[in-house]
Amino acid sequence: MSEKMQIPLQERIIVALDVANPELAKEMVRSCESHVSYFKVGLQLFMASYFEVVDWIIARGHKVMLDLKFFDIPETVKLAVEQVNSRGVSLATIHGNDAIIRAAMEARGDLQLLAVTVLTSFGEEDLRAMGMTQSIEDLVLFRARRALELGCDGVVSSGLEAERLRNDLGDKLLIVTPGIRPGANVRDGSDDQKRIMTAGRAIAGGASHVVVGRPITKADNPIEVIKLMQADIQSCLS
Repeated sequence: MSEKMQIPLQERIIVALDVANPELAKEMVRSCESHVSYFKVGLQLFMASYFEVVDWIIARGHKVMLDLKFFDIPETVKLAVEQVNSRGVSLATIHGNDAIIRAAMEARGDLQLLAVTVLTSFGEEDLRAMGMTQSIEDLVLFRARRALELGCDGVVSSGLEAERLRNDLGDKLLIVTPGIRPGANVRDGSDDQKRIMTAGRAIAGGASHVVVGRPITKADNPIEVIKLMQADIQSCLS
C-alpha cells in the first residue's frame, strides 16, 4: 500500500489558522476538531502568540504544521529549527536552498521538514520576470528532487505538480499542497493564488495532505465545508 493511502482521512486536510490572534485560532480549532486533527500555524498567528497556540493544539492531541518558511543564513536557520524540534511540532517549512536544507537537517531531531519549492502565488510570468526560462513544473521537480536527496521529508507544492512529483520521486516523499479551493473559483480564476485545485484532485494526483484556509475559516459552517472536501477526497481516491 502506498504512503498516501495510509494517512487517516482526518489528517488529509490541514486547516490553516491564518487569523490575527490566539483566541480566534482556538475557536476555529474547536469548531473543526471533530472532523480534522491537523492544523497549520503560519507567520501571522505565530507573531501574535509565539508557541502558545502551537502548544495548546498539541496538548489537545492534534498535529501542527509550523509554516514559517525559514530562510536566512544557514547557522540562523539551524538555531531556529533547534527552537522547534522539541515542541512536538509534526511538520515545519523551510525554503528549498541547499545550504538551508543542510543546516535544518542538522538540528531537526524528530521534526519532519518540508522544503518550499515554488509558492502557489507564483505563475509562469513571475518566473519570466525573474529571468528564469524553465517551466514552474520543471523547477518544482528539480527543487523537490534535490530536497529529497538532502534528506528532507517532503515538499510544499501546488496540486498541479503533485502527480509528476509522485510519479518521479516515489512514495517516500510527503507532498503538502496549499492553494486548495472548493471548486468554483478554480474554474473562473477569481483567486489570489494562481496554481489552485480541489482537494480531491490534489490527493488523487499524489498529494499527501492539502492545506485549506479561507474556504474553511471564512465559512458560515466550517464542518460542512470539511465534510464536502473529505467526501471529494474519498471519491477521488476510490
